[in-house]
Parts: sequence; C-alpha cells; structure tokens
Amino acid sequence: MNKVILMGRLTRDPEVRYSQGENALAIARYTLAVDRRFNRNGDENSADFIGCVAFGKSAEFAERYLHKGTKIAVTGRIQTGSYTNKDGVKVYTTDVVVEDQEFAESKNSAGNNDGGYQNAGFGNSGYGNAPARPQPAAAGDGFMNIPDGIDEELPFN
Repeated sequence: MNKVILMGRLTRDPEVRYSQGENALAIARYTLAVDRRFNRNGDENSADFIGCVAFGKSAEFAERYLHKGTKIAVTGRIQTGSYTNKDGVKVYTTDVVVEDQEFAESKNSAGNNDGGYQNAGFGNSGYGNAPARPQPAAAGDGFMNIPDGIDEELPFN
C-alpha cells in the first residue's frame, strides 16, 4: 500500500502549468514544510520540505486558493522517477501525488486575521501587492455575514 498523509505550510505559491493539447490539464507543484515531531539533538524545531504535485481539479483548486503560508492537509501517494538533466546526469525524483487537499486551519485561527502566517514566520510577503480581502462581520444570530463584493464560487469539491 502506498498512502501518505501530510500536514504543513506551503513554502511559496503553487506553480501551475497546463498540458498541451485540446484538453489541457492543470498541473500544480508546491512544497510543504512539514514539522518533525521529534528532534534528537533537542535543537530548534526542524522541518522536512516535501514536493507535491496535483492534477486537474485539485491543481485548479491549488492555483485559486492556496498561497504561501497556507496550512493544509494532503493525502496522496509517493511517486518516484528519474530524468537525465542537460549535463547528462541522471536525477532521481520523489514527489507526493495529491489525491486530496484541504485547509488545516481557519483564516482567523491565530486571532490576528492573518491566518497564522506571521506567527509561522511567513508574514504577508507571499501576497505581494494583492488588495486586502473584506473580512466577514459577525451577525447577531451567531453566523458570519458574507461581505459584499465576493462573487466567486465556494471552494468545495
């Protein structure tokens, strides 16, 4: 059985490309920084940086909703491969082929409306000069009001 479950933060925005041909397929690549549970030396926290690749609708979801610093949970499988680079050297690869990906925290879970990105050392540098999104306000009935100006579909599969 080949099954992988990861939880981590994107190290940068996903890189998305589309295949050639009549029925172009989206292919998204991103790297997750996954904290290690134990550190033998007792040093600072350490992480593994794991390459992930998503195809089709999953890749389109990544392109639209995932950004640097986003904490996600991924399930998938390990895939190995190899290629010969321009210098004639054989390079071996290992990636996680994403079968499912979902948000692992709410945007306001850190209590400062930045999705925890600043506390994780990611800051807002991954967003460039993107306009600020309107934040929903709490309604008297305990539900959140959807702010005006959001016309996009909800990110559900």
